[in-house]
Amino acid sequence: MLEEDTPIVTATGVVKRYGGRPALDGATFAVGPGITGLLGANGAGKTTLFGLLLGLHHPDEGALSVLGLDPRHSGAEVRALVGYSPEHHTLPPDIRAHDLVRHIAEVHGLPAREATARASDALWQVGLGEERFRPFGTMSTGQKQRVKLAQAIAHDPALVLLDEPTDGLDPVQRDDMLALIRRVSHEFGLDVVLSSHLLEEVERICDAAVILAEGRVVRAGPLRELVGADGGLLVDTDTDPAGFVAWLAARGLDVRTDGWRLQVAAAGAAVPAGPSDLYDLVRDGAVATGTGIRRLVERTVRLEDVFLEVAE
Repeated sequence: MLEEDTPIVTATGVVKRYGGRPALDGATFAVGPGITGLLGANGAGKTTLFGLLLGLHHPDEGALSVLGLDPRHSGAEVRALVGYSPEHHTLPPDIRAHDLVRHIAEVHGLPAREATARASDALWQVGLGEERFRPFGTMSTGQKQRVKLAQAIAHDPALVLLDEPTDGLDPVQRDDMLALIRRVSHEFGLDVVLSSHLLEEVERICDAAVILAEGRVVRAGPLRELVGADGGLLVDTDTDPAGFVAWLAARGLDVRTDGWRLQVAAAGAAVPAGPSDLYDLVRDGAVATGTGIRRLVERTVRLEDVFLEVAE
């Protein structure tokens, strides 16, 4: 049993090479409770990382811990505690959804009778109770994604890994799937790592994020630390702001311009200590330079800003 403050997953300097080329290159991060988004472009190393966490292959360098276990040496134990939904849909087309979920539950160690009951329960939870005896191959992409989610949660795992769970879904289906993942995580107390290449998905439902780029972890942490208000201001002017910018810069502020839009932030010890002080200084500068202001708001950072920053 993990202590309350112990990370669910830790990675330290993890390297995995294929044919001499690194799929993961020194990845270091920690995953805590809740829903964590594993974010990166296709080919960034997300699926490779899932395989390592499950003990299906081993890192060439570095160390991993999943639920306090090393998947290199305790892969079977890890897989018994983890639910996994793969990205691909290449599951047996003629097998019924209920039989598939029941079989996976049995593979995870549940007795046949309990696995049968859990399969029905899981399919009802994902909205496929009436469709549970349909062959997998006859289902829509949205239904297949729900079946994969059901088989990942049927054995009551301690951790669920979802690889691109909205792949192939239209916008309405994507919204429904994200809401379902959030509900299942909260109602059943399941910790989830969800891989995605879509920033908006991670920002919408995740509590934390790990951002991968070319096999390296470029940013990781709780979403409240990665995004949100950053202490700066966004200022739209209705006149040429050159004099205003010079006035602010002379007082130690960091000013970035995009036409008549300014991003203003504290940049040193001589500048205001808080947002209200920064507001006052910007107001005084506008008055002193005769600059008209159309909008003055606190600047917020989104995952897109973080992603673009680390990609530069």
